[in-house]
Amino acid sequence: MSTTAPGAPIPPERPRAPVTPVPDAPSPSPSPAARVLRFGEGALATPANAITVARLLLAIPTLVLIEDRGASWLTVGLWFVLSCTDGVDGWVARRDGTTRSGAFLDPLADKFLCVGGFVALAARNSVSFLPVLLIAGREVAISAYRTAAGRRGISLPARQLGKWKTVVQLVAVGVVILPPVREQWVHDLAVWAAVAITLLSALDIVRRGWRATPMPGTAPGPGPGPG
Repeated sequence: MSTTAPGAPIPPERPRAPVTPVPDAPSPSPSPAARVLRFGEGALATPANAITVARLLLAIPTLVLIEDRGASWLTVGLWFVLSCTDGVDGWVARRDGTTRSGAFLDPLADKFLCVGGFVALAARNSVSFLPVLLIAGREVAISAYRTAAGRRGISLPARQLGKWKTVVQLVAVGVVILPPVREQWVHDLAVWAAVAITLLSALDIVRRGWRATPMPGTAPGPGPGPG
């Protein structure tokens, strides 16, 4: 009820402050880490594993051709395909979900291909057996070292140096079987460069294992892992 006396002037209304519209809050975008993976760690029949198995099967006739023909465009083409698919199965595994079977098969395929390539070249006297023995011995020794470290609860995952080691080994074999490259000193340079980075990566793994301390309550991890 108004208390203004009759005939009194009505006071003007106070101006209201303008209301600023509040913009709608943007809807949260889904985080990449929250995406649903197609396969769990225990999966076996995955596209990534299928690619890895196909690499292993294709590697056998390729290595036979390298030992039989040596430098030829056919062996270079097959070797190029096998080398490129090394990154394909890893990309597919990260997209669909990494698995324990893939963590075992992928480095196995890499070692079989690289060591097999050097052995095939040494069998036809394209390279010396000494660098082949150094590379093959490193792979066996580091796999055993990783297994022993895993039993003590120490994990030694692959680093960038281990990935570059595989790349340099693949390139070294490719240089030797490339038809235009016939100079022996070029072949030797490529092979010994692969030996150098192979031994360097082995020293890095041994150093990390020596400095690592087993985490209490951590289950041992027997898997050798890549690199």
